[in-house]
Amino acid sequence: MLLTGKIWLKVPATIKIEINGQMPQGLQSKDLILTVLRETGIAGANYQAMEFSGETISRLSLSGRITMANMMAEAGAKTGFVLPDGLKLPYEFTPVLPDRDAVYRRTINIDAAAIEPMVSLPHSPDNVVPVGEVEGRPVQYAFIGTCVNGRLEDLHMAARILKGTGIHPDTRLSIGPASRQVFLDAVRDGTAEILTAAGATFIPAGCGPCVGTHSGIPGDNEVVISAGNRNFKGRMGNPNADIYLASPATVAASAREGRITNPLKYL
Repeated sequence: MLLTGKIWLKVPATIKIEINGQMPQGLQSKDLILTVLRETGIAGANYQAMEFSGETISRLSLSGRITMANMMAEAGAKTGFVLPDGLKLPYEFTPVLPDRDAVYRRTINIDAAAIEPMVSLPHSPDNVVPVGEVEGRPVQYAFIGTCVNGRLEDLHMAARILKGTGIHPDTRLSIGPASRQVFLDAVRDGTAEILTAAGATFIPAGCGPCVGTHSGIPGDNEVVISAGNRNFKGRMGNPNADIYLASPATVAASAREGRITNPLKYL
């Protein structure tokens, strides 16, 4: 490239993920994308793009769609597109839509009505099972935050589960807002107060414990339930910890009970 001024790029083929049906109350987009990862595996979209569409997607908020697009990387994809159908924003935007005659490498159809709260087991994001298969396992550390699930609606969900109660005495809960603005919004609407009163600790906005950089590296042999995007061995800074991935709702419910818990009982 330095010599010729040119770069060779291969245009990736696209996998279409069509998600339809009414998602059960209390489930989040994290449960959707974990279901997708169970289908594709961590290499199922290598050097490809992923396009998310369907009536279920059209009901997701912008934050929910960001979670979907964010975690396409865990399938090996080069990029992810979430169709803007039904999206309402406080400003004008021009959507980019697929061509009517677009050709897809593969189409995956998912019935959202059949989805349960999902959990990724150690040590891979695609090692996904319904939460019921691991429910009851003691948890020492719970984490909500970062780029994939640290937005205001994620904190609202956690506050809904933890309001008026507290986290289990054997479990600690750290929260890393996706941005400083998210934290300020959570302070203004009382969400931060609810979570702090329940025993959560807010850390600075950013990646934080998700990549094992600061404020929350797990101890040896600890079980972690995280709303982050990856759980490879050593991902959070300690290869001797076991990391489970789940939605903010599942993380909050697990922090409340001190063990992996289906959040639907609180929703």
